[in-house]
Amino acid sequence: MNLMIVEDEIRILNSLANSIPWDQHAIEVVGLAENGMEALALMERRKPDIVLLDIEMPEMDGLSLAKIVIEKEPQIKIIILSGHDDFHYAQQAIGLGVMKYLLKPAGEEEILQSVLTAAAEIRLELLEKHNITELKRIWHSRLPQLQEDFLRNWIMNRYAEWELHKHSKELNLELSSDQRYMVSVCEIDPLTEVESRFSAADIPLLQFSLESIVKEFVQPEECPVFNDTNGSTVLLFLSQSEESDTDMTKRINLLISRMLNVVKDCLKLTASAGLGTVCSLEDVPKSYQQAGRALQERAIYGNEIVIPYLEVNRNERSIHFDSTFEKQLEIAIYTDEAIRISSLIDDYFENAFTHTDSSELVYEHLLYLSSVFTRIIQSQGWSMQKVLGSDYAHFLSLDSLLSKSQILEWAKRVAGHITIYVENERKSTSHQMIKRILETVDQMLAEDLSLHSLAERLYINSSYLSRLFKKETGQSFSGYVLERRMERAKELLQGNAKVYDAGYAVGYRDISYFAKVFRKYWGVAPSEIRR
Repeated sequence: MNLMIVEDEIRILNSLANSIPWDQHAIEVVGLAENGMEALALMERRKPDIVLLDIEMPEMDGLSLAKIVIEKEPQIKIIILSGHDDFHYAQQAIGLGVMKYLLKPAGEEEILQSVLTAAAEIRLELLEKHNITELKRIWHSRLPQLQEDFLRNWIMNRYAEWELHKHSKELNLELSSDQRYMVSVCEIDPLTEVESRFSAADIPLLQFSLESIVKEFVQPEECPVFNDTNGSTVLLFLSQSEESDTDMTKRINLLISRMLNVVKDCLKLTASAGLGTVCSLEDVPKSYQQAGRALQERAIYGNEIVIPYLEVNRNERSIHFDSTFEKQLEIAIYTDEAIRISSLIDDYFENAFTHTDSSELVYEHLLYLSSVFTRIIQSQGWSMQKVLGSDYAHFLSLDSLLSKSQILEWAKRVAGHITIYVENERKSTSHQMIKRILETVDQMLAEDLSLHSLAERLYINSSYLSRLFKKETGQSFSGYVLERRMERAKELLQGNAKVYDAGYAVGYRDISYFAKVFRKYWGVAPSEIRR
């Protein structure tokens, strides 16, 4: 801590400077002056933190010097040494902001303690100043996030009017009841089937990229940009001076159209935006809701567009579904007719969207389709999650399907999932059935083994058994039975079984007929095998 001593008596000046152990207390004497004028000149160069000065000096007295110092450098602490035990002087000194008023002859210990007290106060003030500066820094660093939180709560209609004005002022947001506002909600369009760079899991990242691009595109003072609770990018437009509602709408529509082109250039993906109506400060939440509803109309109008909110009065009407569609689709799925499945779904969508003029009706059709697929799957006792795979998530959140093309692609994918699962289940069932048939054949080699007898034993149709066996093994049932009987007979004969016993063991009661079949199959007589 730097100390300057101002005293016109040389003896006292030297004593104050040299007799008190300043260095032991981290106090450095940076200047000595014999009068006020000299002290002022010296202060500019030495920058003292504490000034110890006499009250009676030539050219400029101590009180006058103290007044000038405090006006110029209010952080400097001043301690006065006075030979006048006069309340008037002390009152003046305290009034000026002097920290301590000591009477001569003050002892060295008293002077030292006064300076140390002043030094401690300076350190405390510096610490408080640093803390305040740090708090301001933290406040300013967090201000953008606090502003976004405020805007997000505002569009969700979570503030009373007085809270709205109070919080906006606290967060340095200039909101005026005389100004006009418009809200826009912007989102990345649904990813197409051919998109290979990104998947549904990348949507949050793409939405963040969209928000970053938008923030660079618009002026923050004219249009705050933030995200809502769904991760969509929200733009809050403010009207310009003397701008009509119509002009404001045109300006914003054009600006957002340009912005969507920039997004496409940057991300190589398309985005769409919904526009609410121009409104007052109090109706901003309503404009936000309108923008969100307008954006849903992508299901009707397609992607890569700006959709203004239109208030349309629609009469309630029921949706008429084709009663044969579900049955035809189920048959096509179980018969694995991919072209027929695609054609049925295309026809359904063409008929549905021809008579659909709102996103609400689109989602009515979506709900119907999801119920159709659910019934087809659950009627077989299968797990929805196992059958649908990655598309199961859409059944848990159908509102993630946002456009006609996306819903159409989804419907065809789901039909494809079911078809594949049906085929796998059929193969699995066929494998189990064939395994059971082969095991039964081996067990019945000694009995009357025919296609009809085996079909009755397994409780299945004989024609189906014949076709299934031929499909799975590549040979006829009778041919396989003959093969197994001849193989078994050969094994028995090579094990020194009698010809009669071998023939009886594989279902032949007529030994001569057995020998004839054996010779035809192996090219040798049964008796020759035994040798």
